[in-house]
Amino acid sequence: MSQLLSHGFTDLVYLHATRVDRVSIFFSQSHLHLDFTFEAYNIVMRILLVEDEPKISAYVKRGLEESGYAADAVYTGRDALDWAFATAYDLIILDILLPEVDGLTVCRELRAGKNHTPVLMLTARDTIDDRVTGLDAGADDYLVKPFAIKELLARVRALARRVNEAPKSPTLTLADLELDPATHRVTRAGKLIELPAKEFSILEYLLRNTGRVLTRTMIAEHIWNYDSYNQSNVVDVYIRNLRRKVDDPFEPKLIHTLRGVGYRISVEIDEN
Repeated sequence: MSQLLSHGFTDLVYLHATRVDRVSIFFSQSHLHLDFTFEAYNIVMRILLVEDEPKISAYVKRGLEESGYAADAVYTGRDALDWAFATAYDLIILDILLPEVDGLTVCRELRAGKNHTPVLMLTARDTIDDRVTGLDAGADDYLVKPFAIKELLARVRALARRVNEAPKSPTLTLADLELDPATHRVTRAGKLIELPAKEFSILEYLLRNTGRVLTRTMIAEHIWNYDSYNQSNVVDVYIRNLRRKVDDPFEPKLIHTLRGVGYRISVEIDEN
Protein backbone atom coordinates (compact mmCIF):
# COMPACT_ATOMS: atom_id res chain seq x y z
CA MET A 1 0.00 0.00 0.00
CA SER A 2 2.64 2.55 1.04
CA GLN A 3 4.66 1.75 -2.08
CA LEU A 4 1.64 2.46 -4.28
CA LEU A 5 0.76 5.70 -2.52
CA SER A 6 4.33 7.00 -2.61
CA HIS A 7 5.25 5.87 -6.11
CA GLY A 8 4.17 8.08 -8.96
CA PHE A 9 1.58 10.19 -7.14
CA THR A 10 3.76 13.23 -6.43
CA ASP A 11 3.18 14.82 -9.81
CA LEU A 12 -0.58 14.40 -10.09
CA VAL A 13 -2.37 13.22 -6.98
CA TYR A 14 -1.03 15.64 -4.41
CA LEU A 15 -2.07 18.63 -6.47
CA HIS A 16 -4.54 21.46 -6.38
CA ALA A 17 -6.24 21.92 -9.74
CA THR A 18 -7.74 25.08 -11.18
CA ARG A 19 -9.92 24.78 -14.27
CA VAL A 20 -9.68 27.67 -16.70
CA ASP A 21 -11.92 26.98 -19.69
CA ARG A 22 -10.22 24.19 -21.61
CA VAL A 23 -6.84 24.23 -19.86
CA SER A 24 -6.09 22.28 -16.68
CA ILE A 25 -3.42 24.02 -14.58
CA PHE A 26 -1.78 21.79 -12.01
CA PHE A 27 0.41 23.08 -9.19
CA SER A 28 2.83 20.71 -7.46
CA GLN A 29 5.47 21.59 -4.88
CA SER A 30 8.00 22.83 -7.39
CA HIS A 31 6.49 22.73 -10.86
CA LEU A 32 3.66 24.25 -12.86
CA HIS A 33 2.11 21.76 -15.25
CA LEU A 34 -0.18 22.65 -18.13
CA ASP A 35 -2.16 19.62 -19.25
CA PHE A 36 -3.95 19.93 -22.61
CA THR A 37 -3.94 16.22 -23.41
CA PHE A 38 -7.25 15.14 -21.94
CA GLU A 39 -9.45 17.74 -23.49
CA ALA A 40 -7.88 17.21 -26.90
CA TYR A 41 -9.70 13.91 -27.11
CA ASN A 42 -12.79 13.78 -24.95
CA ILE A 43 -13.89 16.67 -22.83
CA VAL A 44 -15.83 14.81 -20.16
CA MET A 45 -15.37 11.07 -19.95
CA ARG A 46 -17.42 9.23 -17.33
CA ILE A 47 -15.54 6.49 -15.49
CA LEU A 48 -16.62 3.80 -13.04
CA LEU A 49 -13.83 3.02 -10.56
CA VAL A 50 -14.12 -0.36 -8.82
CA GLU A 51 -11.50 -0.72 -6.05
CA ASP A 52 -12.16 -2.14 -2.59
CA GLU A 53 -9.22 -0.50 -0.78
CA PRO A 54 -10.55 2.90 0.32
CA LYS A 55 -7.21 4.75 0.25
CA ILE A 56 -6.32 3.55 -3.24
CA SER A 57 -9.83 4.29 -4.47
CA ALA A 58 -9.78 7.82 -3.02
CA TYR A 59 -6.41 8.72 -4.52
CA VAL A 60 -7.18 7.28 -7.95
CA LYS A 61 -10.59 8.98 -8.00
CA ARG A 62 -8.96 12.28 -7.07
CA GLY A 63 -6.34 11.88 -9.79
CA LEU A 64 -9.05 11.17 -12.38
CA GLU A 65 -11.16 14.15 -11.34
CA GLU A 66 -8.19 16.51 -11.29
CA SER A 67 -7.54 15.45 -14.89
CA GLY A 68 -11.08 16.41 -15.88
CA TYR A 69 -12.86 13.06 -15.74
CA ALA A 70 -16.19 12.40 -14.00
CA ALA A 71 -15.63 9.38 -11.74
CA ASP A 72 -17.98 7.25 -9.64
CA ALA A 73 -16.40 4.87 -7.11
CA VAL A 74 -17.81 1.56 -5.86
CA TYR A 75 -16.15 -1.09 -3.71
CA THR A 76 -17.67 -4.51 -4.48
CA GLY A 77 -18.11 -6.62 -7.56
CA ARG A 78 -21.88 -6.73 -7.10
CA ASP A 79 -22.09 -2.93 -6.97
CA ALA A 80 -19.88 -2.78 -10.04
CA LEU A 81 -22.35 -4.86 -12.03
CA ASP A 82 -25.35 -2.90 -10.77
CA TRP A 83 -23.80 0.48 -11.63
CA ALA A 84 -22.32 -0.63 -14.96
CA PHE A 85 -25.65 -1.95 -16.24
CA ALA A 86 -27.62 1.02 -14.88
CA THR A 87 -25.41 3.83 -16.20
CA ALA A 88 -23.67 4.50 -19.52
CA TYR A 89 -19.97 4.74 -18.64
CA ASP A 90 -17.16 5.45 -21.09
CA LEU A 91 -14.63 3.33 -19.16
CA ILE A 92 -14.50 0.96 -16.18
CA ILE A 93 -11.36 0.70 -14.03
CA LEU A 94 -11.74 -2.69 -12.36
CA ASP A 95 -9.69 -4.33 -9.60
CA ILE A 96 -9.53 -8.13 -9.69
CA LEU A 97 -9.60 -8.91 -5.96
CA LEU A 98 -13.04 -7.65 -4.92
CA PRO A 99 -15.54 -8.75 -2.26
CA GLU A 100 -18.78 -10.52 -3.24
CA VAL A 101 -17.88 -10.95 -6.93
CA ASP A 102 -14.28 -10.90 -8.18
CA GLY A 103 -13.19 -8.64 -11.03
CA LEU A 104 -12.74 -11.45 -13.55
CA THR A 105 -16.32 -12.60 -12.99
CA VAL A 106 -17.55 -9.01 -13.20
CA CYS A 107 -15.84 -8.60 -16.55
CA ARG A 108 -17.24 -11.89 -17.89
CA GLU A 109 -20.77 -10.98 -16.76
CA LEU A 110 -20.51 -7.56 -18.38
CA ARG A 111 -19.54 -9.08 -21.70
CA ALA A 112 -22.17 -11.80 -21.41
CA GLY A 113 -24.74 -9.05 -20.81
CA LYS A 114 -23.66 -7.25 -24.01
CA ASN A 115 -21.98 -4.44 -22.06
CA HIS A 116 -18.96 -3.51 -24.16
CA THR A 117 -17.67 -0.61 -22.06
CA PRO A 118 -13.85 -0.66 -22.17
CA VAL A 119 -12.32 -2.22 -19.03
CA LEU A 120 -8.92 -1.36 -17.57
CA MET A 121 -8.12 -4.12 -15.08
CA LEU A 122 -6.01 -3.49 -11.96
CA THR A 123 -4.24 -6.28 -10.09
CA ALA A 124 -1.27 -7.11 -7.91
CA ARG A 125 -0.77 -10.30 -9.92
CA ASP A 126 2.08 -9.95 -12.39
CA THR A 127 2.45 -13.27 -14.20
CA ILE A 128 1.83 -13.77 -17.90
CA ASP A 129 -0.93 -16.28 -17.12
CA ASP A 130 -2.71 -13.73 -14.92
CA ARG A 131 -2.60 -11.12 -17.67
CA VAL A 132 -3.85 -13.58 -20.27
CA THR A 133 -6.70 -14.62 -17.95
CA GLY A 134 -7.75 -10.99 -17.48
CA LEU A 135 -7.67 -10.21 -21.17
CA ASP A 136 -9.52 -13.42 -22.02
CA ALA A 137 -12.22 -12.45 -19.51
CA GLY A 138 -12.92 -9.40 -21.66
CA ALA A 139 -10.60 -6.70 -20.30
CA ASP A 140 -9.19 -4.21 -22.81
CA ASP A 141 -6.03 -3.38 -20.87
CA TYR A 142 -4.18 -4.51 -17.77
CA LEU A 143 -2.24 -2.49 -15.17
CA VAL A 144 -0.17 -4.05 -12.39
CA LYS A 145 -0.01 -2.58 -8.88
CA PRO A 146 1.80 -0.57 -7.67
CA PHE A 147 1.49 1.87 -10.56
CA ALA A 148 2.16 5.54 -11.21
CA ILE A 149 -0.99 7.61 -11.61
CA LYS A 150 0.55 9.09 -14.77
CA GLU A 151 0.65 5.63 -16.34
CA LEU A 152 -2.96 4.95 -15.39
CA LEU A 153 -4.04 8.26 -16.94
CA ALA A 154 -2.04 7.49 -20.10
CA ARG A 155 -3.81 4.14 -20.42
CA VAL A 156 -7.18 5.84 -19.88
CA ARG A 157 -6.39 8.31 -22.69
CA ALA A 158 -5.28 5.47 -24.96
CA LEU A 159 -8.53 3.58 -24.39
CA ALA A 160 -10.48 6.80 -24.95
CA ARG A 161 -8.73 7.35 -28.28
CA ARG A 162 -9.42 3.77 -29.30
CA VAL A 163 -13.14 4.16 -28.59
CA ASN A 164 -13.45 7.64 -30.07
CA GLU A 165 -11.64 6.75 -33.25
CA ALA A 166 -13.66 3.61 -33.92
CA PRO A 167 -17.24 4.23 -35.04
CA LYS A 168 -17.57 7.98 -34.57
CA SER A 169 -17.29 10.57 -37.27
CA PRO A 170 -14.38 12.94 -36.64
CA THR A 171 -16.61 15.98 -37.12
CA LEU A 172 -20.22 16.29 -35.95
CA THR A 173 -22.40 18.52 -38.12
CA LEU A 174 -25.95 19.83 -38.13
CA ALA A 175 -26.98 22.51 -40.62
CA ASP A 176 -24.09 25.02 -40.51
CA LEU A 177 -22.96 23.93 -37.02
CA GLU A 178 -19.75 21.88 -36.86
CA LEU A 179 -18.03 20.34 -33.82
CA ASP A 180 -14.68 18.56 -33.94
CA PRO A 181 -14.12 16.43 -30.79
CA ALA A 182 -10.42 15.93 -31.52
CA THR A 183 -9.50 19.61 -31.73
CA HIS A 184 -12.26 21.02 -29.48
CA ARG A 185 -13.27 23.34 -32.31
CA VAL A 186 -16.83 24.56 -32.82
CA THR A 187 -17.97 26.71 -35.73
CA ARG A 188 -21.32 27.95 -36.95
CA ALA A 189 -21.68 29.51 -40.39
CA GLY A 190 -17.88 29.45 -40.51
CA LYS A 191 -17.54 31.53 -37.34
CA LEU A 192 -15.38 30.09 -34.55
CA ILE A 193 -17.24 29.69 -31.23
CA GLU A 194 -15.28 29.35 -27.99
CA LEU A 195 -16.88 26.99 -25.46
CA PRO A 196 -15.65 25.96 -22.01
CA ALA A 197 -15.38 22.26 -21.25
CA LYS A 198 -18.85 21.49 -19.87
CA GLU A 199 -20.68 23.45 -22.59
CA PHE A 200 -18.63 21.70 -25.26
CA SER A 201 -19.46 18.30 -23.73
CA ILE A 202 -23.18 19.03 -23.62
CA LEU A 203 -23.17 20.22 -27.22
CA GLU A 204 -21.25 17.12 -28.28
CA TYR A 205 -23.73 14.90 -26.42
CA LEU A 206 -26.67 16.66 -28.11
CA LEU A 207 -25.08 16.34 -31.54
CA ARG A 208 -24.34 12.65 -31.05
CA ASN A 209 -28.07 12.26 -30.38
CA THR A 210 -29.43 14.59 -33.07
CA GLY A 211 -33.22 14.53 -33.21
CA ARG A 212 -33.49 12.59 -29.95
CA VAL A 213 -35.05 14.09 -26.83
CA LEU A 214 -32.58 14.11 -23.93
CA THR A 215 -33.93 14.61 -20.44
CA ARG A 216 -32.14 16.81 -17.92
CA THR A 217 -31.22 13.67 -15.98
CA MET A 218 -29.70 12.02 -19.06
CA ILE A 219 -27.59 15.10 -19.80
CA ALA A 220 -26.52 15.49 -16.17
CA GLU A 221 -25.56 11.85 -15.75
CA HIS A 222 -23.51 11.94 -18.93
CA ILE A 223 -21.57 15.08 -17.98
CA TRP A 224 -21.29 14.99 -14.19
CA ASN A 225 -20.73 12.24 -11.67
CA TYR A 226 -23.35 11.48 -9.03
CA ASP A 227 -21.45 13.31 -6.29
CA SER A 228 -21.11 16.64 -8.09
CA TYR A 229 -24.53 16.90 -9.74
CA ASN A 230 -26.77 18.22 -7.00
CA GLN A 231 -28.54 21.26 -8.45
CA SER A 232 -31.76 20.74 -10.33
CA ASN A 233 -31.30 23.75 -12.63
CA VAL A 234 -27.65 23.29 -13.52
CA VAL A 235 -28.45 21.74 -16.94
CA ASP A 236 -30.82 24.61 -17.76
CA VAL A 237 -28.08 27.13 -16.96
CA TYR A 238 -25.59 25.45 -19.29
CA ILE A 239 -28.16 25.09 -22.07
CA ARG A 240 -28.98 28.79 -21.73
CA ASN A 241 -25.30 29.66 -22.12
CA LEU A 242 -25.01 27.34 -25.12
CA ARG A 243 -27.99 28.94 -26.84
CA ARG A 244 -26.55 32.41 -26.32
CA LYS A 245 -23.40 31.41 -28.20
CA VAL A 246 -24.58 28.79 -30.69
CA ASP A 247 -28.18 29.77 -31.49
CA ASP A 248 -29.01 33.39 -30.69
CA PRO A 249 -26.81 35.00 -33.38
CA PHE A 250 -27.84 32.49 -36.06
CA GLU A 251 -30.74 31.02 -37.99
CA PRO A 252 -32.24 28.47 -37.89
CA LYS A 253 -32.43 27.76 -34.17
CA LEU A 254 -31.13 24.29 -33.40
CA ILE A 255 -31.52 23.71 -29.65
CA HIS A 256 -35.16 23.15 -28.74
CA THR A 257 -36.89 22.81 -25.38
CA LEU A 258 -39.64 20.24 -24.85
CA ARG A 259 -41.39 21.58 -21.79
CA GLY A 260 -41.47 19.13 -18.93
CA VAL A 261 -39.33 16.67 -20.88
CA GLY A 262 -35.90 17.95 -21.86
CA TYR A 263 -33.95 19.18 -24.88
CA ARG A 264 -33.43 18.22 -28.50
CA ILE A 265 -31.01 19.48 -31.13
CA SER A 266 -32.46 19.43 -34.66
CA VAL A 267 -33.20 21.61 -37.65
CA GLU A 268 -36.95 21.22 -37.17
CA ILE A 269 -38.97 24.14 -35.89
CA ASP A 270 -39.85 23.77 -32.20
CA GLU A 271 -43.59 23.28 -31.96
CA ASN A 272 -43.83 24.33 -28.31
